[in-house]
Amino acid sequence: MTDRAARMRPILATAQEDEGHQESALTVVVAFAANLLIAVAKTVAAVVTGAASMLAEAAHSWADAGNEVFLLIAQRKAARPADRTHPFGYGREVYVWSLFAAIGLFAVGAGVSITHGIQELQHPEPAQSFGVAYVVLAVSFVLEGISFLQARRQAAADARRRDVPLIDHVLGTSDPTVRAVFFEDAAALVGILIAAAGVAAHEVTGSTVPDAVGSILVGLLLAVVAVVLIQRNRRFLVGEVADQRVWDAALRTLLEQPEIARVTELRLELVGARQVFLTGAVDLTGEPSETDASHGLAALERRLASTPGVVGALLSLSEPSEPALLPREA
Repeated sequence: MTDRAARMRPILATAQEDEGHQESALTVVVAFAANLLIAVAKTVAAVVTGAASMLAEAAHSWADAGNEVFLLIAQRKAARPADRTHPFGYGREVYVWSLFAAIGLFAVGAGVSITHGIQELQHPEPAQSFGVAYVVLAVSFVLEGISFLQARRQAAADARRRDVPLIDHVLGTSDPTVRAVFFEDAAALVGILIAAAGVAAHEVTGSTVPDAVGSILVGLLLAVVAVVLIQRNRRFLVGEVADQRVWDAALRTLLEQPEIARVTELRLELVGARQVFLTGAVDLTGEPSETDASHGLAALERRLASTPGVVGALLSLSEPSEPALLPREA
């Protein structure tokens, strides 16, 4: 590797904000396995007990399991290499399929839970076999906890590398699979507690109202999570820029290049999980001819585009009157 190529590493080190596709895939697989087992158990418990909260939780888990399938498809499609029709790759596929998953969570998870809760209020049906519900909810809490800890472990490691709070990283990460699993599992843990409280209140009071209200609350919780996920995926789909830390790292790296005297414009657009497209305007050192300047810019673009995490680069010459950009103090 040449000295110039080595100087491109700071962009890679910051732009690749997560550990990679393998870690994200593991997070999704763990979540899928947990939710599939939980969905089956909750469905059986809902049929046996007749509790509205249990049916809401069963719908929740089936929605989550289906979402993990969408997330796995998202990763597979986004990993396809660039071709003639998609010169910057298929990175944004991950946001399309993650958006489908979030819409599914809203329609299936939230819709079924709220609808059934309202129906239970209108036409109450007493529940039975409460012990089955408690056992299933306890086992579900453990399995959801395992999945959540995997998602939190990955997100926390990435947040430490970026030196940002965990929740800020989860909301801002360009990898939607980590965000989806983190929020869905967190919502699942809270939902299980709500369902347990609803079932317990139903058993103690003999009234179906707490159980029905629990079902509605679970649905509202899922609706809030779904809206957050939909909003984040929408922003990435329409072209969100990389955060300030990535921008600063890219600027410092460009200024370290011996051919570059100053940078007057720099834009980094996220085009997939851990993938950016770089555009900018630079002044070249010396007084190169038009031909030499063209060759120099082309060489810089190729060098940048060969860096993992940078899918493409487009540089132009700066206007003499434009002020130079300066990175923030480290």
